[in-house]
Amino acid sequence: MTGDQYVEVVLRKYVANKLAAQRAAENVAPSIRRWAGSQLADFSYSGSFAKGTTNSLSTDVDLFISLKSSTTETLKEIYESLYRLASSSGWSPRRQNVSIGITHSGMKIDLVPGKKQAGYQNVHSLYKRKTDSWTQTNVKLHVDTVSNSDRTNEIRAIKIWRDLHGLSFPSFYLELMVIEGLKGRSRSNLAANVLHALEYIGENLPTKRIVDPANTNNIISADLLAREKGIVAQQAKISVAKQYWKEIIW
Repeated sequence: MTGDQYVEVVLRKYVANKLAAQRAAENVAPSIRRWAGSQLADFSYSGSFAKGTTNSLSTDVDLFISLKSSTTETLKEIYESLYRLASSSGWSPRRQNVSIGITHSGMKIDLVPGKKQAGYQNVHSLYKRKTDSWTQTNVKLHVDTVSNSDRTNEIRAIKIWRDLHGLSFPSFYLELMVIEGLKGRSRSNLAANVLHALEYIGENLPTKRIVDPANTNNIISADLLAREKGIVAQQAKISVAKQYWKEIIW
């Protein structure tokens, strides 16, 4: 079996159950729509599910709740109101940084509320719980950047590697690192590209500055502490040095 064939087998092994994810999302949708009421602008998939980079090892369904710019509540009030809805609905909510994590029908779902910025089609403001502040983002641009990169297979392989090794490496950060590391490389050498991406992560993660393509003031690489980056980079170096693929991903 060639390296490309091995990686393809692993990718098939961890294909996410999209139907189950969609059903879980559809089950929570009516409550979300009632909660948002007339202020709802759009309700859509976002994150790895929308980008085509999800795996069964970490199948989180991200649902982006776009509220109209005329919404009078503050971003913090919107966030807390959504948390109360999730709590009263029995969804066992978890406060995360810009999202509220819930579990429904055995599926993990991240609810991401945002308020449209007046005059813009896809630019939104999100509440940041960790700093009690806000950030600007463009979820559609995030999805398009990754899904149109022609690197979704390599990204999925690196996510599988991350999850199998129990590493903390936020998905969008990982996706942007892989895209950056594979610039100019052939699209046809899957295994070689995965190894190159790991090598790039090992050498560059501790110092590489990664910026949100939707907001240059949002430094994605700040999502991990230096110690956390060091752990991921070290494991990447260890993996690249392995003799067999089964020691890297399995």
